Amino acid sequence: MSLKVAVQMDHVSGITIKGDSTFALCLEAERRGHELFHYTPDRLSLRDGRATARVETMNLVEEQGRHFTLGAPEKVDLSEMDVVLLRQDPPFDMNYITSTHILERIHPKTLVVNDPAWVRNMPEKIFVTEFADLMPETIITKDPDEVAAFRAEFGEIVMKPLYGNGGAGVFHLTREDRNLSSFMETFALLFREPFIVQRYLKDVRRGDKRVILIDGEPVGAINRVPSETDARSNMHVGGRAEPTELTEREREICARIGPALKERGQVFVGIDVIGDYLTEINVTSPTGIREVKRFGGADIAALYWDAVEAKR
Repeated sequence: MSLKVAVQMDHVSGITIKGDSTFALCLEAERRGHELFHYTPDRLSLRDGRATARVETMNLVEEQGRHFTLGAPEKVDLSEMDVVLLRQDPPFDMNYITSTHILERIHPKTLVVNDPAWVRNMPEKIFVTEFADLMPETIITKDPDEVAAFRAEFGEIVMKPLYGNGGAGVFHLTREDRNLSSFMETFALLFREPFIVQRYLKDVRRGDKRVILIDGEPVGAINRVPSETDARSNMHVGGRAEPTELTEREREICARIGPALKERGQVFVGIDVIGDYLTEINVTSPTGIREVKRFGGADIAALYWDAVEAKR
């Protein structure tokens, strides 16, 4: 089976291939004989009900800095593609939401993965609250009195933007920290949306585990350990990747959420687990494929394309 695959992503020239999951997915697609077409979100258009993009044929090699070759730009009707990979990075803002509305016009005749309507309707820090019993105590609000009461109840808290990503704007505040009011004032200036506050989990010092699910089934995991000087475990801010295995609790979490992910067309999902608690369900542009394989785990890119090809 040879598929025409359009990839909506941040420009390929800017990625670091060692840890980039989109690059891994595209390499595997190329290995299977699929034809790749690259475009960035600003090249997506909707006219008279037709979703089009100015795309370039794309070929890849495993060599940073010389890792891609692009053909001449050409305007195409995306309904003529077999698959569109929705792989641009967050932030999950109105630009992202607009992309999902446009891509919804061609799905499922053209298979968009992940399903754009459900990507739009499953914001990563809100959808997870459907499984509140699996989470640490959490509040979504802009009300300063509610946040102050939440900290008074739990002592240590984590505060972060509701639609942020990559650890940006994440703060760990203790009971004695005198900056809470200043942080709330700053967040209110920076973000129109509410923000999310959770009980701080001390187990994060042992790692924030990324578990990857394909079509609702767990297929691999990597542990991300924060540095001594940071509360965040994200690898691009200094977190350290470690090999790991799934615990019984993590399998229980996956079994609970897996059917909902599959039902909503979320083929590639990354969840975050700290200790025994689920903290996020990432559906926009999950990462972790290359780290899992590097530590001897599953070839998740191959499992992904197995799932996509079965749907075609």
